Amino acid sequence: MTDQRVTDLPGLDLDRLAAHLGTGPLTGEIIPGGRSNLTYRVTDGERRWVLRRPPLGHVLATAHDMAREYRVIKALADTAVPVPRVELLCEDTDVLGAPFYLMEEVPGAALRHRDQCPWLTPDKARALSDRLVDVLADLHAVDPATVGLADFGRPDGFLARQVARWGKQLDASRSRDLPGIDQLRDRLAGTVPDSGRATVVHGDYRLDNVLVTEDPLDISAVLDWEMATLGDPLADVGLLCVYWNGIGAQDDPITGTVPTLPGFASTDEMVRRYAERSGADVTGLAWYTAFAYFKLAVILEGIHFRFTRGKTVGAGFDQIGQLTLPLVRQGLAATSGEH
Repeated sequence: MTDQRVTDLPGLDLDRLAAHLGTGPLTGEIIPGGRSNLTYRVTDGERRWVLRRPPLGHVLATAHDMAREYRVIKALADTAVPVPRVELLCEDTDVLGAPFYLMEEVPGAALRHRDQCPWLTPDKARALSDRLVDVLADLHAVDPATVGLADFGRPDGFLARQVARWGKQLDASRSRDLPGIDQLRDRLAGTVPDSGRATVVHGDYRLDNVLVTEDPLDISAVLDWEMATLGDPLADVGLLCVYWNGIGAQDDPITGTVPTLPGFASTDEMVRRYAERSGADVTGLAWYTAFAYFKLAVILEGIHFRFTRGKTVGAGFDQIGQLTLPLVRQGLAATSGEH
């Protein structure tokens, strides 16, 4: 681990954290790849943790609720869903300037780029795509009440509220003309489907939000639970499809390039596997896919908004803004049955 002290880690005062934990001097580093909440590795030389905190600037506080993220990970600890062990939640903003939590460091890698996994043969790629679907089905099979999450969300009216919520986020992040995005929002709002059984919804489920181990090949942990709630499980499936298809950029900085390797299941194959594994009716998935395009477009526009105001940490944010409109166009195409 690189020995980076306080001034080298925006958003993480290592001396204050050490004092709060009652440890000796800490070293840490930013874990790259995240575009929203900030994630760091931290160690006192003997113990190692991963720390999560909100971004340095954001407009919708509920999207970065550390207590909710901590709660859902803790609740899923004894289920079939692989999650890290959480260690500590701190809601005292005097420590780091924002709430944060600590969790164990789990073996495995978040696979974002093809050159990360030369070991991934076509057979292993297929097995990994199947495992990715199975873990999502396992999450949706969890009874929220049995793990203490009965009050984790309001399933009634979930989809309508989601459209309204991301519309509100769009309005709060709007700094330029975005042709078609209001038309997409209106189409979605006017065609909200009836939801079936409510489940725990991850809210951002994709390959690079899980940790993958090479030997044995497995998913060791599902990460990034900041958008988790109770709602319609097909919202997760629609978003996974969008991520799996890619967002149309040659060097996709959001969804990565790993699913383009030989052997991975197609989107249709993954949807069929999910339907077989979960028993869900996926015939109306097009709406959920269109909504996923809208949601992702709004998320990226929010990141672009923060970048223009100097509130992002790390590299690559200067390219995010150009991805919003292609997502809007794909969302409109999905609402028109062109996908």
